[in-house]
Amino acid sequence: MTVLVTGATGTVGRQLVQQLLAAGHQVRALTRDPEHADLPAEVEVVRGDTTDARSLRPAFAGVTAAHLINFGNTYRPLPNGPEIVAEAQAAGVRRVTILGGWKEGTLEPAVRASDLEWTHVRPGEFMFNTLPDWGPPLRDGDVIREPHADRPSTPVHEADIAAVAAVALTEDGHHGRTYPLTGPETISPRVKLRLLAEATGRDLRFEELTPDQARALWTERPPALRLFGVAPGGPAEKAEYVINRYANIPPEGRATTDTVERVTGRPARSYAQWATENADRFRC
Repeated sequence: MTVLVTGATGTVGRQLVQQLLAAGHQVRALTRDPEHADLPAEVEVVRGDTTDARSLRPAFAGVTAAHLINFGNTYRPLPNGPEIVAEAQAAGVRRVTILGGWKEGTLEPAVRASDLEWTHVRPGEFMFNTLPDWGPPLRDGDVIREPHADRPSTPVHEADIAAVAAVALTEDGHHGRTYPLTGPETISPRVKLRLLAEATGRDLRFEELTPDQARALWTERPPALRLFGVAPGGPAEKAEYVINRYANIPPEGRATTDTVERVTGRPARSYAQWATENADRFRC
């Protein structure tokens, strides 16, 4: 089996490439910049861009299954889903996974309306998002300043997202399924920081901001603000968007699922494990 991985140099894509290789599959990796992909030598790296469906023809050729992401390099849902699906079907692709959590967009409806076997892999918060959000302030100091320090979240390890996708791509029985993915526990930012402190051996502390303090701080010095995708507008609008989301976590953002274990046969990785694996990236 040859499996195409789009977004192969991304957070989940790299994990998926490694796991497919480890399972003995041939892997073709799609990237806009093959010269800087830095993927294993066994991987066939091809140039292409999901925002340009015609550029995917060489990537789809001879592929049995493909992992698709439903967003482009701006992290916005792709507008050309029907064109991507048409290219995949013309090339003889039989099975796809779609990574994404947006309800809007064109890729998921086009895939569902096609003859492809499909599985929607829908993670919530990525554990990895801690790195762009907290990495810079923790490399410069010992304090995280945010509002709503005890808001609940169920972050999922990027390796578990990839593991679910790998199973769906290479095993039968997953057609037509939507897999909401979470980690094994509901935790808060305050607890995350404590686990990072234990993993790094540092004395880290959480300074809880009021919403007004957060607006002032984030408008002047916007953080990555990647937790919920790209918010519209400038710094003030983005700050307001994230503050509102922090204050109103939806029910699906509070409850854990057992999807990772059901699909892969092993428990989901914990945030403590992720913190230990990435401790060096949070040290000064």
